[in-house]
Amino acid sequence: MKKVLVVEDHADIRRLIRMTLEFEACEVFEANNGAHGLAQAQELHPDVMLLDVMMPGELDGLEVCRRVKADPSLAHTRVAILSARGTATDVERGQQAGADAYLVKPFSPLQLIKVIEELSPSSAQP
Repeated sequence: MKKVLVVEDHADIRRLIRMTLEFEACEVFEANNGAHGLAQAQELHPDVMLLDVMMPGELDGLEVCRRVKADPSLAHTRVAILSARGTATDVERGQQAGADAYLVKPFSPLQLIKVIEELSPSSAQP
């Protein structure tokens, strides 16, 4: 079962993501801000993190991504950025932060499932 951490400040979006992923053999954990998300990541060591970019508090999604990617204990964790901003510059900022994928809101449940499958460790094995 894939362990997925959703870091998103909007409860409705977290709920929709949870409902989508619960049908996909995923164990879903949630955080409502960047600092809580980073702490959860360090505790849970998720397979995939879904990170909103714009969140309240001292850590936005890009900074959380940078810190996750810099933490050797989280080397296996793949990060997908979730953002309402979808310009080439925004996507490039996500890549520079170390994101493995970038999803522009609104996205469909099928897009989300596809990204999770592509990022999951089992899909990387022959």
